[in-house]
Parts: sequence; structure tokens; C-alpha cells
Amino acid sequence: MVSQLRVPATLFPVPKSRWSETEPKEPSHPLLHAVSGTIQVFTASHRSFFTNVMVQAMRTAGQGTPVLVVQFLKGGIHQGTDQPMQLGQHLEWLRADIPSCIHEGRVSEAEGTAIAQLWSHTQMVTMQGNHRLVVLDELSLAIHWGLLAETEVLAFLRQRPAQVDVVMTGPEMPESLLAIADQVTEFRRQLLP
Repeated sequence: MVSQLRVPATLFPVPKSRWSETEPKEPSHPLLHAVSGTIQVFTASHRSFFTNVMVQAMRTAGQGTPVLVVQFLKGGIHQGTDQPMQLGQHLEWLRADIPSCIHEGRVSEAEGTAIAQLWSHTQMVTMQGNHRLVVLDELSLAIHWGLLAETEVLAFLRQRPAQVDVVMTGPEMPESLLAIADQVTEFRRQLLP
């Protein structure tokens, strides 16, 4: 994960005349603007639980950095946006308020509404910039099945706060998301002879 870098003022001093009442009192340097959050994709030809992603989320949260994990197609625990699961001090875990996990693209009106509410909440919370890592689990299937709009996801990724890392998982990852990703990890299962 790439996090925002703070550099002591002694390394890159900024003349006092450049400060104004509206500007932050942190030094500025052209190289600091190059440090920003990344977009990572973890995909496979089948639905899979990406252990590496969860390890990254837990390790990041364990280091004191706020993490948000959002599972769009998992349900069964009546969670929803009003009842986030807090794993430790820095890991918030959300699922849609749906009665069970979604295994096909056909969903009831209530399930579709719950997924839309979860997506809306995820965008709002991410734009506040409080989480430094946001995991969007099975986002690709939610797009593939028409539960989320690909154009909305692309706009969200472009408009998110610069310091936020985003990890997207799932099969059927749209080419547009693969194209803007900083890292793409494809898991392949091959049978041994």
C-alpha cells in the first residue's frame, strides 16, 4: 500500500511569504504530488476468496491505518450500512443487508436496493478520505450482472481522494477497470499431472 508522505519542513523549506490563511501549513514539493493511492485488481476465472487481499487489509489495519472492506454479494447476517462490523480498531467490514449470498445475476427488488444502498454508502464514506484502503469484493460480478454501473465505478475511481488505495476483486473484471489498474493479479488454477 502506498500512503501519503509527510516530509519535515527542513527538507524542502517553503518561504514564509508563500503561506496564506487558506493553504495548509505543510511544505509542498513537486515529488510529493507523485505519491498517491493505487488501484489493484485481483481476478480469477472463477469466484474465489482472495486470501492475499484480506491479509493486506488486516495487516494495514493492524498498523493503525483505517481500512474499509465492502462485500457486495455476500449476505445472510442482516448487516447493511447501519450495522458495520468492526474488526479491531481500524478495520470496518460491510455487507449488503440481504438474506443470503447472491450466486446469480437475478436478484429481488429488495436485494437490488440493498446493493445500491451499499454502493452509495461506500462512495460517500470513501470520498470523506478517512479510510486509506478500500476493498471492493466481487465488484466485477456486481457490474457484470448489472447491479452496479461500470461508468459509475470508473467515475468513483477517478474522483476518490488521492491518498486512497482501492482493491477490486472478482471474475469477469471489465477491461476498463483492468486498463486503469496499477496492478493486476490473475489467479490461475492448473491441474497437475
